[in-house]
Amino acid sequence: MTDRGVRRRAAPYLLATGLAVTFLAGCSGGGDDDQPAETGTSTAAPTSPPTAAPPPAAPKDGACYALSFRQALAPTNSSKPTACKGRHTSETYAVGVLDTVVQGHLVAVDSQHVQAQVAEACPAALADFLGGDQADLRLSMIRPVWFTPSLAQSDRGAEWYRCDVVVVAGDEVLAEPDTSLEGALDDDAVRDRYAMCGTAAPDAEDFERVICSADHSWRAIRVVPYDPGEYPGVAAAKDALETPCSDAGLDVADDPLDYRWGYEYPTKEQWEMGQTWGLCWAPD
Repeated sequence: MTDRGVRRRAAPYLLATGLAVTFLAGCSGGGDDDQPAETGTSTAAPTSPPTAAPPPAAPKDGACYALSFRQALAPTNSSKPTACKGRHTSETYAVGVLDTVVQGHLVAVDSQHVQAQVAEACPAALADFLGGDQADLRLSMIRPVWFTPSLAQSDRGAEWYRCDVVVVAGDEVLAEPDTSLEGALDDDAVRDRYAMCGTAAPDAEDFERVICSADHSWRAIRVVPYDPGEYPGVAAAKDALETPCSDAGLDVADDPLDYRWGYEYPTKEQWEMGQTWGLCWAPD
């Protein structure tokens, strides 16, 4: 018997956008022209020009934080670091410098140009930090998030970006590792703990994606990349998964004559966001 899961569910990738606006107000006052005028002279002591405050310090690479799921989605973060050997939810694996100049003009830290470069740089740096290969990462619940300075910090000269790694434990819940995730995908036990599993078959109404160390009944077992190019359409996206996912299900089945398997394919929206692969699932 086969069980083909065709519900289109998105992996919980964390995306964040934000906008802040600062308003400046001024006031002025005047006198009464009918009042008698007086003239005089005075001598003021010379004053030194004000000293500009230094820009806020950049975050430290390797720092850990106890962020909530909502904080991990935010474009900025001002949380204080916590011990990486204790419970934490995010770990900084890269800190870089923003390019805020376009054709000789300074652009805002929340501009599309600035945010796009961070959205490219942080995912690209994650593989070297975690180890393993691309398939290992896609079969895991480990995700990158990133932060930039606030507008106020940027106005004071801050030009850093911060890349953090988090583990999505379930629906809007982050896992709490008690050690660094560096090299996590090179470690069989850690890779299995944070692998992608489900509480039911991928086409079930009560399906929830969870880490495999939590209670689960299905596991994502194989990544099937599509050919590059335009979105192939729903029918073609499904057809491309039939044979590889059936074979993957057979490989892990206890009974080759009676086994179940499932799959997930990307929607057009997910494809345009970069998810150009499908997932095969099997009971676990």
